Amino acid sequence: MKDTQNSMEENQTGERMAFTFRIKNEYFRVGLAETLCTFVMMTFGLGTVAQVVTGGGLFGDYLSINVGFGLGVTMGVHIAGKVSGAHMNAAVSFTMCLFGRLGWRMFPLYVAAQMLGSFLAAGTVFFLYYEAMFHYCGGNFTVTGPRATAGIFATYPAPYLSIPAGVLDQVLGTAMLLLCLMALSDQRNQPAQRGAEPLAVGLLVLLIGVSLGSNSGYAINPSVICPPESSQLWQGGGLRSSGQATTGGGCLWWRPWLEV
Repeated sequence: MKDTQNSMEENQTGERMAFTFRIKNEYFRVGLAETLCTFVMMTFGLGTVAQVVTGGGLFGDYLSINVGFGLGVTMGVHIAGKVSGAHMNAAVSFTMCLFGRLGWRMFPLYVAAQMLGSFLAAGTVFFLYYEAMFHYCGGNFTVTGPRATAGIFATYPAPYLSIPAGVLDQVLGTAMLLLCLMALSDQRNQPAQRGAEPLAVGLLVLLIGVSLGSNSGYAINPSVICPPESSQLWQGGGLRSSGQATTGGGCLWWRPWLEV
């Protein structure tokens, strides 16, 4: 009896604390949630890439990267799914606005929060793996070459990929993502079971990665592509790397926005 009473008192205390510290401003609450879930997703994803690249294949491979991003998305949905919807993608936010599931006034907030979370994740992974990257490339941070490190933080098209094929790659990958996301949440059809949505979305990202990813690293998310690419400006040797990334390296700066 006493244990039950103590448990009830603890629950009441927890509820009071949750009410006291609850963020009442909708914009701030949603923005913070979207920033946090994007940060978590990108930290897991970029961390996986960094581990695979700097480990020289000893700590994973291409499949590991897809699994890392897929499970990162799952964790992101668990974190903010009931607060902001955990879009983590400007293309998803745009589609939600287009179908009336999100007000257009919220769209700039979502995109800004997603980009902030992605930028913070890129910085976190860079500092976490800085010594590993320095050891891997000998301090010569480059976009291309056998010891290139820029691909840890940004996606680049394969050398053989033409512009028309790149456009098709971006449009198709993002279209498949949005089509399946809408199907997973369609209550009139065959939606994901209640509570299984985060895992289903993560598996969807994994599926796109293992089937549509080799041409350009399945760059299906402008919110998490542009900030890490721009972060190369302050990464060691970043000015030279950033210049290659936007011109000579073949990565078209406007490419991610085809998805929107």
